[in-house]
Amino acid sequence: MVPRRRDEPHRAATPLELFFDLCFVVAVAQAGGQLAHSVTEDHLANGLVGYAFAFFAIWWAWMNFTWFASAYDVDDVPYRITTLVQITGVLILAAGVPRMFDDQDLTLSVVGYVVMRLAMVTQWLRAARGESGGARVMALRYAAGITVCQVGWALMLLVPASTRPYVVPIGIALELSVPVFAERHTQSTWHPHHIAERYGLFTLIVLGETVSAATVAIQSALDEHEALGELLPIAGGGILLCFAAWWIYFARPIHEHLRSNRQAFLWGYGHYLVLGSAAAIGAGLEVAVEYAVGQAHISAEAATAAVTVPAAVYLLTVWLLHSRHTKQGVGQAVLPLAAAAVLGCTFAGQAGVLLAGLVAAATVAVGLVLYAREGRALAAR
Repeated sequence: MVPRRRDEPHRAATPLELFFDLCFVVAVAQAGGQLAHSVTEDHLANGLVGYAFAFFAIWWAWMNFTWFASAYDVDDVPYRITTLVQITGVLILAAGVPRMFDDQDLTLSVVGYVVMRLAMVTQWLRAARGESGGARVMALRYAAGITVCQVGWALMLLVPASTRPYVVPIGIALELSVPVFAERHTQSTWHPHHIAERYGLFTLIVLGETVSAATVAIQSALDEHEALGELLPIAGGGILLCFAAWWIYFARPIHEHLRSNRQAFLWGYGHYLVLGSAAAIGAGLEVAVEYAVGQAHISAEAATAAVTVPAAVYLLTVWLLHSRHTKQGVGQAVLPLAAAAVLGCTFAGQAGVLLAGLVAAATVAVGLVLYAREGRALAAR
């Protein structure tokens, strides 16, 4: 296994990577569904903690594979089999998500996570065999760091449940530090365009899962309650939010910004909030539907906040990671103002989801006007 060139032309996602993403979305759907259930039952704190932990496990395993594949994908039989083992791990993790939310039983989810991460250890050891010098040291550091973290997660299962809230953040911090430690002196040869495409594709799939979750929730409510008048505004607002989320994310290419590990790590780590909030919008729409048909034990503002808060987080983080690097002048303020406006829709009660969707659509329209104005100004010079 030898590294690929960072300037390799026509570098694109492979069918195996797309299959990998689709299987990971199974776990995303489980986490989102459990978050929606927790919010409707007025168990917000437990739901947020469980969702944050579950989504970290999903995102971190996905992200580590993605960056490794960008540098070392050889697409041979051992590479494919190891990747399929990782997929098996995420399916085990997904099966354990309901137990984690309902009973605080982390066993199955941790087992699935460790399977995914130990598969990555074998990939890095294989990469080390084909490398020399600093690149070999980097690969061995990755393998050692990931292994130590997995031993830590396994030991965590042996400690009393009351102490786990203090242990889990330490484990997460160690996981996040492995790439920084491993690539301290030598950088992996990840491909900027390929990385940007992979993140974009996973964002697309997560947004698709959001639309699917909202559709299923609305269909189930109609079958049981036929509350069309209450559900149509939620459906309309949800669709507008999802369409705007797609438009805003892909408004400008980002790969040219990813020139060094410092920029790329901040951008890649920041996608925890982008992807997590995108999936949470779908969970929020489920909550809004449940409230509309009288099945949620929360207030109207809380039901609306389940949609508007993740939508505002999404807009703000996409601006921080994407738009602020390409916008000029007044355009810099559009997404932060839109995030504040969407958050303000929380206090509109049941109409808040539709209003948030209209704000998101108006944000896209304003962005298009400003982009056209920039184009005319450049043409006149």
